[in-house]
Amino acid sequence: MSYSGQVDISELSILLVEPSNMQLKVITNHLITEGVLKIDAVGSGSEAIELLTKYEPDLIISSMYLPDMTATELVTQIKSTVNLKEIPFMLISSETRFSALDPIRQAGVVAILPKPFNQGDLKRALRNTIEFIDPEEIAFEHYEIELVRVLVVDDSLMARKHIVRVLNNMGISKITEAKDGREGVEIFSQTEDAFDLIVTDYNMPEMDGKELIEHIRTEMNNSFIPILMVTSEENETRLSNIQQAGVSGICDKPFEPQTVKEMLFRVLDDA
Repeated sequence: MSYSGQVDISELSILLVEPSNMQLKVITNHLITEGVLKIDAVGSGSEAIELLTKYEPDLIISSMYLPDMTATELVTQIKSTVNLKEIPFMLISSETRFSALDPIRQAGVVAILPKPFNQGDLKRALRNTIEFIDPEEIAFEHYEIELVRVLVVDDSLMARKHIVRVLNNMGISKITEAKDGREGVEIFSQTEDAFDLIVTDYNMPEMDGKELIEHIRTEMNNSFIPILMVTSEENETRLSNIQQAGVSGICDKPFEPQTVKEMLFRVLDDA
């Protein structure tokens, strides 16, 4: 589907993957309330994959636990399929365990909503989806967006791709990627003045995001480069330690376009 101008919610086509008939009705009614007109529903991951061979929806919404697989397995399979990998994926689940949710956050979903969710949460998630599939470039007062240079550091390839796509959608194309904090430090050390912004994950092997920030701020004595951390971390003590390390802003995974825009304005234009 091609778009001109900002997409209206009524134009979205949605594939809903939900094994519970009751939950299916509840979620469908919420979507209809928001103005969604085209909803296809299936009850399993295999049915979803089969339907995706016939058409590509604008958004996939799935429950976490399906009869034949988890949503994490479903999104991983979708992201590994060339013609499907760009389709936004949203999770609606009562699951709250970090160990269960973190892998799907790392896969680059556009939103994770709880069960039950409120209408406002759904509205925001649908708007984020529209920002994702029909982006509008941002305009800074002090930067030309096409000249902004970003170093993205994340050990998850899928998460990096998601972050890069969101940044690309905003008009940022000068992006260098690093697979962990150590590689990020090496790249930054070689060309300190080559970047206007660093976007980093927190939990990484070799060197985590906090250690990366501390190295840049303390060892390299660089206090001016804006560093935005994207993390699924929920531990308040760890988040406090990250802030004390010198991070410019903390953004939750999923990496929401509107939140990122607001943070970029704050760390770049207000700097």
